[in-house]
Amino acid sequence: MVENQISARTLETLLGQWRGGASAYVSLSERIRLLTLDGRIATDSRLPAERDLSTRLAVSRTTVAAAYRQLREAGYLHSVRGSGSVTRLPSAIPGVTPAASDGVLDFSKATMPALPGLADAARHAAAELPRHLGDSGFDPVGLPELRAAIADRYAARGVPTTPEQIMVTIGAQHAISLLSRVLLSRGDRALIENPTYPHAAEALRSAGARLVGVNVSAGGPAADAPARGWDEIALLQTLQRSSPALGYLMPDFHNPTGESMPVLQRERVIAAAARSGTVLIADETIAELSIDRAGEFAPFAACVDARDQGAVVSIGSVGKSVWGGIRIGWIRAEPALIRKLVSARSASDLGTPLLEQLIVSRLLADMPGILSVRAEQLRAGRDHLESRLAETFPDWHIPHVDGGITAWVNLGSPVSSQLALAARNHGLIVPAGPIFGIDGAFERFMRIPFMHSVDDTDRAVDALALAWASLARHPISSSGSGSLAEVV
Repeated sequence: MVENQISARTLETLLGQWRGGASAYVSLSERIRLLTLDGRIATDSRLPAERDLSTRLAVSRTTVAAAYRQLREAGYLHSVRGSGSVTRLPSAIPGVTPAASDGVLDFSKATMPALPGLADAARHAAAELPRHLGDSGFDPVGLPELRAAIADRYAARGVPTTPEQIMVTIGAQHAISLLSRVLLSRGDRALIENPTYPHAAEALRSAGARLVGVNVSAGGPAADAPARGWDEIALLQTLQRSSPALGYLMPDFHNPTGESMPVLQRERVIAAAARSGTVLIADETIAELSIDRAGEFAPFAACVDARDQGAVVSIGSVGKSVWGGIRIGWIRAEPALIRKLVSARSASDLGTPLLEQLIVSRLLADMPGILSVRAEQLRAGRDHLESRLAETFPDWHIPHVDGGITAWVNLGSPVSSQLALAARNHGLIVPAGPIFGIDGAFERFMRIPFMHSVDDTDRAVDALALAWASLARHPISSSGSGSLAEVV
């Protein structure tokens, strides 16, 4: 069943500046393939008719027909006479099959390898499991000891919290989706950073939200480059004029830029949200991954005035600090909202796995030590990546970050999608910049994580160098239609 039909106009926007040095049909086919691999075109989407797309792109129908034929032969398109052409994913492609099976490096996921000692923590947790086996095993709110441990962690960081303010979830993405379903009605406005974490935008859209973007910048080399960080004027005006029902922010080591919101700016933003009746979701999944950030940064909720306690909901997880395979996250909110979330949860799942909760309960007590280990790993990875990129690509702008796990690199030209596609041909999966935009922009940027080993980072930079050289041999045409890079 086809769930989504893409108009010629929408596809033109997604394609951006698609023309390259190859034949037009090859360039068009390759860009549609990349959009499908990256998820910007969902599988089972019906593409525009050949005639409609050729008219929109100002190319011959023969060009579109040849592009569609190439996609069909590669397994990315299925066409039925009278029903149109529908996107598919081949049964075996990099990123769908395990990367290790074919030597492909996957830099699309910004997450670290499992914490040393995790297996020991799992064994100790398994020994504690028998005392829970007499219960049903369905746990929609979280084990009391884990909720208490999470509350204690907030208190230690400067935000007094009770277990009644905590709900344990199946990772942070589950928390975002659940909050979106409960706090949004179809057609509500939702404020979101631009660029942003792509799956957060997906969750808000799935709940029916109309997204209103506010820029976050990592700065740049040009004299007229925007200041680093959040566009505060636009952010405050959006809250005042649009009164969004919900706002999603990542105020610490923002994904993908790595920026952190200053404390005084947090206070002004929270106060404006409270006045407009906007609930702000503060995604703190990366908040404690500081490398050498100066100053004290308490959780976002620490900036909430006593009268505005409901203005901020915090979410967190151990996916970045411990391991992505431990699917434990949480929501910190007022008890009334926690009860509402627990009631609504059964529509999508019936609780969080108990064994993983027991593992995290044990690990949270040692979180300062865990973060110290991670900081040293990230420092080495950041410094090495920055050095290699600066040496290999002197014309790129690599902003220095003081925490988090990614660099938001300015390539200097609107070629991110072409570079990402070319990198796949050299064994590297890396996301193109537009994946992180809510409007298809950011073709000048690429997110590159720095938590990989030195050897893998070197391989990735070498692959990017080969891909970049291939673009130099086939430079992008300046006549491409629908370019969104101009707005960045």
